[in-house]
Amino acid sequence: MKITNLDSTIMTEVTMEGASKVKKQLPISSQDGSPTFSFRVFTVEPGGHTPFHTHAFEHLNYIIDGEGAVVTQMGEEKPVKKGDFVLVLPGEKHQYKNKSSSRPFVMICAVPKEYE
Repeated sequence: MKITNLDSTIMTEVTMEGASKVKKQLPISSQDGSPTFSFRVFTVEPGGHTPFHTHAFEHLNYIIDGEGAVVTQMGEEKPVKKGDFVLVLPGEKHQYKNKSSSRPFVMICAVPKEYE
């Protein structure tokens, strides 16, 4: 069993092409012995965004703070806020944006451990 606190989890800059003002924490991963999922926490600063990308597995997301938008593969921006869950299906192009001018947008992102 592992118990950890997000405040004690190292935060690193996301350097993936297309990302802007995004930091990542990895509180639970395959390195901890997790057999199926990695839990990542992304903090998107005001005006920042994740890459507009796709992959072969689902994303399970939970917004833990702030307000933003998820961009669909059709380019539509759907608003999301603290307390919302988002399921991004395999092959579905997507992007997260922070729509606030003053607050971070923070979300948990669960993915298969092999992706991490």
